[in-house]
Amino acid sequence: MSIRIGILGYGNLGRGVECALRQNPDTELAAVFTRRNPDSVKILTPGVPVYPVEKAEQMADKIDVLILCGGSATDLPVQTPQYAQLFNVVDSFDTHARIPEHFAHVDEAAKKGGKVGVISVGWDPGLFSLNRMYANAVLPQGADYTFWGKGVSQGHSDAIRRIEGVKDARQYTIPVESALEAVRRGENPELTTRQKHTRECFVVAEEGADKVRIEKEIKTMPNYFADYDTTVHFISEEELQKNHSGIPHGGFVIRCGKTGWNQENTHIIEYSLKLDSNPEFTSSVIVAYARAAYRMNREGQSGCKTVFDIPPAYLSAKSGEELRKNFL
Repeated sequence: MSIRIGILGYGNLGRGVECALRQNPDTELAAVFTRRNPDSVKILTPGVPVYPVEKAEQMADKIDVLILCGGSATDLPVQTPQYAQLFNVVDSFDTHARIPEHFAHVDEAAKKGGKVGVISVGWDPGLFSLNRMYANAVLPQGADYTFWGKGVSQGHSDAIRRIEGVKDARQYTIPVESALEAVRRGENPELTTRQKHTRECFVVAEEGADKVRIEKEIKTMPNYFADYDTTVHFISEEELQKNHSGIPHGGFVIRCGKTGWNQENTHIIEYSLKLDSNPEFTSSVIVAYARAAYRMNREGQSGCKTVFDIPPAYLSAKSGEELRKNFL
């Protein structure tokens, strides 16, 4: 029997989940829920209904896992606890500082409903988190480094678009190559925020807008650009669409560790990703964890889980015998 998946929210992430389900034959799309007019939402999968989000709670018996594709700022803190009482759920909550708080709320709701809620699934948090944990367990004496990019930051791009006089914008996060190479050489440098990444912005200004003011507002924006060396380019709308319409991303997780009685030997663990589409890759990770949520709940488990709590074998559609034969 296929795992019946519901998608709540049909933006970039929701469309990515729909595509990922097509590549996982043990899953099927059961329904899409949207806050928009359902008649205006055209999905790719033939014959699958699109419902208003208010109808989701009426379909708890027809969906095995509900994947929540909203934003971390305002959607998921409300939606994930709400729906975890009725469904097994997976979200991609990525506000790192608020994960403990989010976990507590989802854990209470999921246990109340006897369901499994998996939070903060994606590549960071998610796969990068696992690699940081594995590396720390293997090399307890050492230092961790995470570099993001080169890639489009959707949150930072949105922050620029909210500036008066900005018509559209894309922002790229770029690792500082000299810092990255120093880490790879095992030098264990102490790096400030500014020393690890730069930010490059491509901005389409409204006609007649004050570009000097816009650039200053970008470069001094707290929590986004003020702590980074930031370059701003003003370009045409046509150039933005031609050269910056994709959503690539990626990055590196590196741990430099020591072993030996006197810590005389150095070891470097590096994990990297290079992604053509950030939301499509994130969606693919989410679908694997939806499979795990379904399996764990079938075994009688409930409550909130993170990537740290889920055995790797639960992510794969392959049997234990196949995994041992092909991958071990």
